[in-house]
Amino acid sequence: MSKLKIKKGDLVIVNAGEDKGKQGRVLEVLKSKNRVIVEDVKIITKHAKPDAENPQGGIVKKEAAVHISNLMLVCPETGKATRVGRKLNDADKLVRYSKSSKNKQEIK
Repeated sequence: MSKLKIKKGDLVIVNAGEDKGKQGRVLEVLKSKNRVIVEDVKIITKHAKPDAENPQGGIVKKEAAVHISNLMLVCPETGKATRVGRKLNDADKLVRYSKSSKNKQEIK
């Protein structure tokens, strides 16, 4: 299994599917399934039975997982979708960087 280029907390943009163009923060990464749960993207409605958290039950809206191939990281410098590379920084640590920005902005 390869290293994923998207991490929890990253700002991503959807580049395919019914939510194309939407942006959001990554809430959870499901590495085994190559899927990501993104805030306010791919909202589904689910019928929930009554339980301790939701005593009434009813219809609940929540985010569903999106395949990682349908997402791109947002460049912190330009604010546009960008591809991601990896390189060693001055402290010999592997860091992600934006390939689209001119000065190869590091992604935190």
